[in-house]
Amino acid sequence: MRRLAGRPAGDPPADRLRRLKRISRLPPVATRTPEQPRPAGGSRVTIADIARDLGISKAAVSYALTGRPGVGHATRKRVLDAAEEMGWYPSSSARALTGADAGVVGLVLSRPPELLTFETFFVHLLAGLEKALAERGSSLLLRVIGDHPDEEIRTYRRWWGERRIDGVILLDERYRDPRVAQIREHRIPAVLCGGPLRDWTMPALWTDHGLDADVAVGHLHALGHRRLAHISGPTEFVHERARRRGVRRAAARRGMHVETVEGAYTGPSAARFTMRLLDRDGPDRPTAIVYGSDVMAASGLVAARERGVDVPGGLSMLSWDDSQLATLIRPSMTALRRDNLAYGALAANTLLDLVEGRNRGLVQLPASQLMARESTGSPAG
Repeated sequence: MRRLAGRPAGDPPADRLRRLKRISRLPPVATRTPEQPRPAGGSRVTIADIARDLGISKAAVSYALTGRPGVGHATRKRVLDAAEEMGWYPSSSARALTGADAGVVGLVLSRPPELLTFETFFVHLLAGLEKALAERGSSLLLRVIGDHPDEEIRTYRRWWGERRIDGVILLDERYRDPRVAQIREHRIPAVLCGGPLRDWTMPALWTDHGLDADVAVGHLHALGHRRLAHISGPTEFVHERARRRGVRRAAARRGMHVETVEGAYTGPSAARFTMRLLDRDGPDRPTAIVYGSDVMAASGLVAARERGVDVPGGLSMLSWDDSQLATLIRPSMTALRRDNLAYGALAANTLLDLVEGRNRGLVQLPASQLMARESTGSPAG
C-alpha cells in the first residue's frame, strides 16, 4: 500500500476524515487575477499589484518606479502611468531602507500653543514654508510642544534617527542655544533662522535688527521725540536682544533717552507695562513706545485709552511686526513690515538646497519697511 508523505502508515481512515473536515473549515487563500478589480478602500496598492496588472515582473516595476536602469522607456512610462492611476505611493519605511530622501522637513515650535492663535508671524511663516515645500515635492512635519526646548531637541533626534525627515528648520534662536551643538553632533541638516554664529557651518537666515531699529528710532526722532520706551519680547531669544541693543544704539547716536522693558508676547503683559510707564509724571514719562509685536502694540493702545491718553497726541506707538491687525485698529498702527511668507519660502528652499548638496551659507534678509500710519505723530508741546 502506498504511503502518503508525512503520514504514518497506520493512520486510520477516521483520523484522515477528521483532518479533511478541519482543512475544509479554513478560510480560503485570497488570490487576485488580472480580471479582478484593483485594490480599493483600505487596501494599499503594492508593487506586486502593479506587476500583476501589467503582466510584468515585480523587479521591472521596482526598476521603473525607482528610476534605475533595467527597463525600457515604454515600460517605465506604462509603470508610472499605472502607479498614478492605481494610487501607488512609495512606503516611507522602504525609502528609509534604501537610503532615499524622506521628502519631509521637520519643524518643532517650542512656543505655547495658544500663541499661534493670535501671533500672525507663525501663520504667514508656515504658509510660506508649505507653499515652497509643495512646489518641490516635499512635506512639512510640524509639532507644537509648548515652552520646552529640551523636548524640541529630543524630537529632532528621534525624527532623524527614524529617518522620517531630511532636515530641520530652527526657529527662535535662543541665547546660548543648546540646539546648535546637538544638531552639529548628530549631523542633522538644518537651517538656522538667526545668527550669524561663529561655528555654524550650515545655512543661516540672518536679519540685521540693528538696521531695523535705526529705521524705527529715526522715524520717531524725525517727528520730534526725544524720550522713548521699548517694550520687548523675552530676552531669551537672540533677536530680542539684538533689537534692544539696536534701539539703544540708534537712540544714543541721536542724543535720545530710551528705557527698555522686557515683556512677553501677550496682550496683558504689554498693557501692564504701558500703564506703568504712563502713570509717571513729568519728564520721566516717554512720549513714544516701541513694541515687540503687533499684539503687544494693540494691547498698549487699549491701556493708553484706559489711562485717558490720546494716541498719537499724547503718546506715539510703533510695532516691530506688521500685520492686518495693525491696519484694522484705530488709530492704525505704524509698524515695521517684513515679508514673512517669503521668509518661510526662503527657509524651505535653503534647507532643500542643503539636502541636495548646496550650502547657501549666511543669507541676509531684506531690511524691514516702515509703514507710517496714524499711531505716530509729533509730541505735544
